[in-house]
Amino acid sequence: MKKITLLFLLPFFSTIGYAQVKSTGVININANMTVKIDLNQSTSIVTLTITNESSSWFGLGFSAGVTVPGAGMPSSVDAVVMRSATNFSDSMTLATGTNIDATQNWTLDSNTVSGLIRTIVATRAFNTGDANDYVFNYSSTSLNLIFASPGSGNFAVQYHGGSPNRGHVVAPLTVVLGVEDFSLNATQIYPNPSNGNFLVKTKTNLQTINIYTHTGALVKTINVEDASNAVEVNVSGLQTGVYLIELLNDTEKSWKKIIVK
Repeated sequence: MKKITLLFLLPFFSTIGYAQVKSTGVININANMTVKIDLNQSTSIVTLTITNESSSWFGLGFSAGVTVPGAGMPSSVDAVVMRSATNFSDSMTLATGTNIDATQNWTLDSNTVSGLIRTIVATRAFNTGDANDYVFNYSSTSLNLIFASPGSGNFAVQYHGGSPNRGHVVAPLTVVLGVEDFSLNATQIYPNPSNGNFLVKTKTNLQTINIYTHTGALVKTINVEDASNAVEVNVSGLQTGVYLIELLNDTEKSWKKIIVK
């Protein structure tokens, strides 16, 4: 009886893996804003989750060194800034507050509003190769966060007052051990944004890729041979914009977005 049980369980456990993730947990930045940062060691992807007052701009910077608490956003700091209800921007600040980072290396996974609270979820690689971007290090035990969150009721990026509207937080990073997602939802698409050539990488079998415009027009269908889990896609020549990617296999369907620039 014991041998039968073990033979039955082995295939089950062979389909489960464990991914090591470090997380700040939810950090209450001030009365308007919370931040959560997750570093996935196996994918080298950082996931950033921010909540803020839904009709207000905000800024969040990542700094290698500790700055003076309450000093706000110093020059030469990699940051993300909410510049409108839909414009979540990759930024690099100067002393004047001018943005000098023209390349958006964050993928905006979701932008939702519930009541008066907006929730942003965005992802990018630890190291984008962009000299203007902060390099996240999984071995770090904390992150230095510089923020501006005035709850001003408008998206005009401007002087935001003193504490508690701006300041500096040291966010501890601790290991979270969990079950790795082997569904199509865990599919990675990179680079994103893309020039039309990108890789679709899954942790499960992938059989069909459908690409649609944001209005629902079918652009291309790719039938994946041998149920591969890594597919190179070429849709160069398409107009710039956001496209929807439908991923299919025998049991699942998932949607992703790709930005063609």
